[in-house]
Amino acid sequence: MPGEPNRTIEILAQLVGFDTTSHRSNLELITFIEEYLARHGVASQRIESDDGTKSNLLATIGPAREGGVVLSGHTDVVPVTGQDWTHDPFELTARNVEGEARQYARGSADMKGFIAAVLDKVPALAAADLQTPVHIALSYDEEVGCRGVGRMIARLGDVVPMPALTIVGEPTKMQIVTAHKGIRGFETIFTGVAAHSSAPHLGANAIGFASDFIAFLSGLTAEAEAAAMPESGFTPPWTTFNIGQIEGGEALNIIAERCVVSWEFRPLPEADADAIEARVRAHLDEDLRPRIKSVHPDADVQLLPLAAVPPLRADPGSPAERLVRHLTGANATHTAAYVADASQFQQHGIPTVLCGPGDIAQAHQADEWIAEKELAACAAFLDRLQEWCVSGAPVP
Repeated sequence: MPGEPNRTIEILAQLVGFDTTSHRSNLELITFIEEYLARHGVASQRIESDDGTKSNLLATIGPAREGGVVLSGHTDVVPVTGQDWTHDPFELTARNVEGEARQYARGSADMKGFIAAVLDKVPALAAADLQTPVHIALSYDEEVGCRGVGRMIARLGDVVPMPALTIVGEPTKMQIVTAHKGIRGFETIFTGVAAHSSAPHLGANAIGFASDFIAFLSGLTAEAEAAAMPESGFTPPWTTFNIGQIEGGEALNIIAERCVVSWEFRPLPEADADAIEARVRAHLDEDLRPRIKSVHPDADVQLLPLAAVPPLRADPGSPAERLVRHLTGANATHTAAYVADASQFQQHGIPTVLCGPGDIAQAHQADEWIAEKELAACAAFLDRLQEWCVSGAPVP
């Protein structure tokens, strides 16, 4: 019977079996979902990447009219490399921990659990007399900067009638998240000049230049924390900076010719991300590069953007918030420090909230898991959504 937790788990087991780590193709998973939808009489359309190795998938159940609800999820997952898993990360494993039934696998919480719950509802939605359409929107490359979803959002109003709102099923423990931080990620590439370590005056040490830049970022971090905004509702309540990776040098006795610093900042919705980036660029162009060139004319620095996703801004009383309040019975709303596809829907003029099963605390780590009770809560939520879509009632 559609909506039963065991059926959702069966679908989840199939979904996690596809290794859709972001550096890999997701097309096998997309084909599986296309065929599943087709068996239930639901047509879908791919919206592919430029190179055709990845694809979004967009499907509509119900009447072809404006005002529908988008159920959005991303199909990619983060890597498992270097993590100490106790079982195959791409095989769903059931465990009972302190009386709680859990399902373990990469992507179980983030966010194939939500996708499985939505797919489980497809037969019931397809058989129902929906007055309000439900759109299933599945994206690629969310984990590496929300790169895929924009192509699909741009087609809303074209491929399908313009929806009224979006629910992004990121793991929120079925709580309503109305705002999330943004992200801007970069590689800063330092080019030095190699020389024997016994003659440093003949070279230019790229790692030394990088250390100066890291100190500058540390200063920005301290400034941001000092300007914390507790009233923002975020944890932590300031724009954060992170240096995620440093690669440089060839050997102990060689002056480093190259060093790459991969870093990010996650702005609060109230922060001026453009101003922060401009300050970094000014530091590199006006301060650090001249100093680098003074060491050796062949030395240099370059800043390459990797990701740029805007924050989701709280929109109190939006149709998305009102509907999800109605369906969950929740009075409170929350914020998220992580980044999701939600802000891109909002930028396209579609009110959006996050609400999905699982806990973000379990994501991106070894032995990722989702509680079966979370999947059941999501199923009940989707049942109520179906009832509302059948009623044809306006957003409460």
